[in-house]
Amino acid sequence: MKIGHLLATFAVAAIVCAVVAASAFGPLDLHAMASSSDLVGTSLAMTMVPGFNLRARGITGVRADGNNATQILNELKTTFEQFKAAREEEIKGINAKFADVVTTEKVDRINNEITALNKALNEANQLIAAAALGNTGGTKHDPDVEEHSQAFNKFFRKGVDNGLRDLEVKAKLTTQSDPDGGYLVPEETENTIDRVLGVVSAIRSLARVIRISGSEYKKLVNIGGTTSGWVGEEDERPATGTPTLREIVLACGEIYAQPGATQTTLDDARIDIASWLGDEVSIEFSEQEGKAFASGNGKKKPRGFLTYDNVADANWAWGKIGYVASGDASGFAGASATVSPADALIDLYYALKAGYRQGASFLMSDKVMGTVRKFKDADGNFIWNAPSAVGEVATILQKPVYTDDNMPAVGANAFPIAFGDFRRAYTIADRTGIRVLRDPFTSKPNVLFYTTKRVGGGVTNFEALKLMKIATS
Repeated sequence: MKIGHLLATFAVAAIVCAVVAASAFGPLDLHAMASSSDLVGTSLAMTMVPGFNLRARGITGVRADGNNATQILNELKTTFEQFKAAREEEIKGINAKFADVVTTEKVDRINNEITALNKALNEANQLIAAAALGNTGGTKHDPDVEEHSQAFNKFFRKGVDNGLRDLEVKAKLTTQSDPDGGYLVPEETENTIDRVLGVVSAIRSLARVIRISGSEYKKLVNIGGTTSGWVGEEDERPATGTPTLREIVLACGEIYAQPGATQTTLDDARIDIASWLGDEVSIEFSEQEGKAFASGNGKKKPRGFLTYDNVADANWAWGKIGYVASGDASGFAGASATVSPADALIDLYYALKAGYRQGASFLMSDKVMGTVRKFKDADGNFIWNAPSAVGEVATILQKPVYTDDNMPAVGANAFPIAFGDFRRAYTIADRTGIRVLRDPFTSKPNVLFYTTKRVGGGVTNFEALKLMKIATS
């Protein structure tokens, strides 16, 4: 221990000596040292949202501060202006057939700073939203619900069930009292978990979410066939065509998480069980759900929208998802006097019917967004714009753009960008009831809580979603 203290003392002394020596050669500007133009964006992003690591800290592990989000937003806007100026300089060099490596590196560096700042802003917004989810609010008016909640709290902390199974029935959480793998969490706890998931899961926040009590959700969709006509007051009314209906079935699969806590922690009466459990399981649930909603195969899990049959948008038919080609076999079309890489995104935008565009948004990974950020439209305007206010997201062609790392990277025949009204295109079916099985034995001295929920998902409107395919056609 003494050796450690001695080494620490030497380290501090060395730093002091270095500062004194530097100041002897002229005024020492510590602010300039800490905020050079090359590092300010990334440094601020790292400082404003310190250690935002969902798995390591939990989404409420960092203080959510609206002032931090405002500072990040302001820095993001300033950095984007720098990016646009540097990009203009790079384009001039390219058009003059003079490739300036230094300018290109500068553009890429600033672009990376924008990506970090944009991600930090989104995470800060998530923190602010998530901080409000711990307290579900409201007053319990049903005494049976209140009794069940109190009994569950005691079971969670002490492992004493106190007739919890029968109280589930009384609280109308279930109609049967036979054990089937754990106890149902109280309504306020389930609501907290679902709302936290809505904050941290990009696709869940965009899609339509419904609650069901069975193992699957069925929906009839009219895909056309009904005809009509104009008639006079006394004219005959001929028979019209019969509508064509398709049944869509979303089967639920089971997802689980197993957070743990020491018994000492559970004994603390100040611990909010609903908030703690919602925080812990949302990390695992959101990761697994996010993968399934994008690329799940539909077997014991939701079916991802990227796994459906796709077809060139000109040949679109119900049951398939239309795509627009990027114009290049391995990426986006190269810029020329007549072609812009942004053309494909504009085509994607207009491939969607006007009725769906009003509520539409883009979805892509951070890396793909960094590529798209360089694109300009025919009028010379950048198609990517920074968020206009705290709580907002960046836009492409004036439509919100959300990032999801489950979206593919740019590559031959990949589908890295989706655009559509996700609330109308994709439906998530949450089966009512989240179950918890308390396990104090497997990982002593920790108490594990095997938490499960059933969720399904799939495309329910194939018109409302379009994809970008990296291909020439």
